[in-house]
Amino acid sequence: MPEHEKSPSAPSPPSAFPSRTLDPRSLRGLAHPLRMRLLTALRHHGPATASQLADRLGESSGATSYHLRQLASYGFVADDPERGKGRERWWKAAQQSLLFDESLYGDPDPETRGAVNVFMHEVATMHAQELSTWLGTMRDWPDAWPKSADMSDFTLRLSPAQLRELNDRTQALIESYREVEPGEGSEKVRIHLHAFPQQTD
Repeated sequence: MPEHEKSPSAPSPPSAFPSRTLDPRSLRGLAHPLRMRLLTALRHHGPATASQLADRLGESSGATSYHLRQLASYGFVADDPERGKGRERWWKAAQQSLLFDESLYGDPDPETRGAVNVFMHEVATMHAQELSTWLGTMRDWPDAWPKSADMSDFTLRLSPAQLRELNDRTQALIESYREVEPGEGSEKVRIHLHAFPQQTD
């Protein structure tokens, strides 16, 4: 799962910013394509103004301003008082990561179930966009990066309990690398994990 959608069972990364577990109300407040893109941009690229985010995302500053205020009302973003001059308002992400409570899948409220669908589909869309960007630009990177990157898939026969164990062990391994001193030539690396059942013919 992506950093902003980790399982509650995964260990939380050490950070000055706390993780936050989504509940039905906060999920409904976040489950909008532009809001999710704004929050991701602030997490990945740091504090920014509504105008800067509009330029980055190809949106109007009016739209980004409105949805930033909505995100703030749900506690996902906050003012960054250390930046900006005069009326210029800078925003920052309030948490480093979000935890997706598995009970949301079975919530009886149709609005919450709809928010789950929007959230999941937008995460999948953002993953696809990030991967497409990498494929389109990988020749701009030193040879070591394309040779070290990965785009693999596997098929296993597992029970739900075994799949959860596999996810937990994989996420624990990834989290352990947060404690590793970055090596020479380090860059930010995105890791996407998708694991789901498939009907047998």
